[in-house]
Amino acid sequence: MKGLLTSWQVWALGSAVFAALTAIFAKIGIAEVNSDFATFVRTVVILLALALMLTLMGNWQAPGTVPARSWIFLILSGLATGASWLCYFRALQIGKAAQVAPVDKLSVILVAVFAVLFLGEQLSPAHWLAVVMIGGGALLLALPI
Repeated sequence: MKGLLTSWQVWALGSAVFAALTAIFAKIGIAEVNSDFATFVRTVVILLALALMLTLMGNWQAPGTVPARSWIFLILSGLATGASWLCYFRALQIGKAAQVAPVDKLSVILVAVFAVLFLGEQLSPAHWLAVVMIGGGALLLALPI
């Protein structure tokens, strides 16, 4: 069991499951609510849940121990997350969840490209083929139903 909890694959699969539930729950939840307000509610819930988890697990960290470079990139990540959520909820309010979510997953392609360009990561030809297939699948799913 301990091996499962330290496996990135298990956590990534959990992320995918919860991201899928996010789309379904959000689509239902924003039926009669402004999408920006819905994003605010979601953010408050996440903030409270994380504060509770940090407290229960004893994982709070003194802000002074966080390097300045980390602060900058964590803040930028937070801003990007907020912008992504605002766009995602607006798209869900306008479109169908089964089409919005796959287009949102085009981020997989962008992550691969950005990781190569900015982080110096390398992908094998098989990995690039997978990235192209993900993009093709997302585009096919985005076609009108």
